[in-house]
Amino acid sequence: MTIEISAFAWVPPFAQGYVKDLRPRWALEEAGLDYKVRPLAGDDQNAAGYRAWQPFGQVPAYRDGEVELFESGAIVLRIAAQSKALSPRDPQDAAQTQAWVVAALNSIEPKVDNLVFPSIFHAGEPWVEGWRPHAEAVLETRLKSLSKWLEGRDWLTGRFSVADIVMATVLRSLEEEPIWARFPRLVAYLDRCLARPAFERALRAQLETFAENAPARS
Repeated sequence: MTIEISAFAWVPPFAQGYVKDLRPRWALEEAGLDYKVRPLAGDDQNAAGYRAWQPFGQVPAYRDGEVELFESGAIVLRIAAQSKALSPRDPQDAAQTQAWVVAALNSIEPKVDNLVFPSIFHAGEPWVEGWRPHAEAVLETRLKSLSKWLEGRDWLTGRFSVADIVMATVLRSLEEEPIWARFPRLVAYLDRCLARPAFERALRAQLETFAENAPARS
């Protein structure tokens, strides 16, 4: 079985290390599964063949000779199903893993993006500073709930899972935000996740893709 994932060949420095192909890369490293990367450059993401694989032209997309799919949450769940290291141990563990993958993507990530993205993509616009208190208050409510869940737990479910991969990649975007220091339990949780050697390998692999395809300097 040959696993292939798509990734952008290059992105600006502020996005490097944060593009969502990091999630399947990390899961595949945890699972010990070999994979190859299809880098997208230029207008590759809008080609008809790629849109048949990833309808929105985003990354990552995934194929393994048996299935093709898109969306990082679906992809990491597929990888977990093929891995003794990541597969849930019983039906309840499987259900909780799926629930926390969805929660990371639906309950936490949009609130994180609402706080972080305006300062990146709309820097200097007068409305941004006025928006921050509202965005921070909404996010704080979700982070309090997440922190309460992690009380007495190392991981979101009974053991490290792809749910932790998705959640950690969401929470990383907050590391430079003042709100992050208010949640020491989440800081410790993220530190545990990012200390895993598989994360370090996945991050290094993504950064190597960008380095190999960096635009030539004039």
